[in-house]
Amino acid sequence: MAEKWQHTALVVIDMQNDFILDDAPARIARGKAIVPNVIRAVQVARQRGILVIWVVREHDPQGRDVELFRRHKYADGKVGPAIKGTVGAELVDGLVIEEGDYKLVKTRFSAFFATHLHSFLQGAGIDSLVITGVQTPNCIRQTVFDAVALDYKSVKVIVDATAAATQEIHSGLYSFLP
Repeated sequence: MAEKWQHTALVVIDMQNDFILDDAPARIARGKAIVPNVIRAVQVARQRGILVIWVVREHDPQGRDVELFRRHKYADGKVGPAIKGTVGAELVDGLVIEEGDYKLVKTRFSAFFATHLHSFLQGAGIDSLVITGVQTPNCIRQTVFDAVALDYKSVKVIVDATAAATQEIHSGLYSFLP
């Protein structure tokens, strides 16, 4: 069965403490609810021999690598979300990077923007992606759009393993996805 899935990767986006936990500085309100579904998606991927890619944000403490519109969250000694080396930047409990998985650090919405993800996937023979994580209107959508623009054969989103701040935002955005 692994041969059937050898060209597919599961991409898990931003399932980090600073976006998921109840007291997180950049909490996605519905993020915690999808954790069991993301765990299940990872389990199924591993059973099928699908490459699991963990895409995480890890920022400079001064926010020098953060989008301009977010830099105020790191200014004047503030501790912004997903600072490299902090507990907030770690994966939420229940999600673990295992041997054979791949971790990719990003600093923007898309997992493809200013990263080596596309060349890594090409080198691994991956032409199909399954996307999970947070947050639907930002990182999920932009990664999907870029994957489509880069001509991946198949780009699927696991709807109940992705989340936005509200169900309305989450559901509404799927009408725009290819």
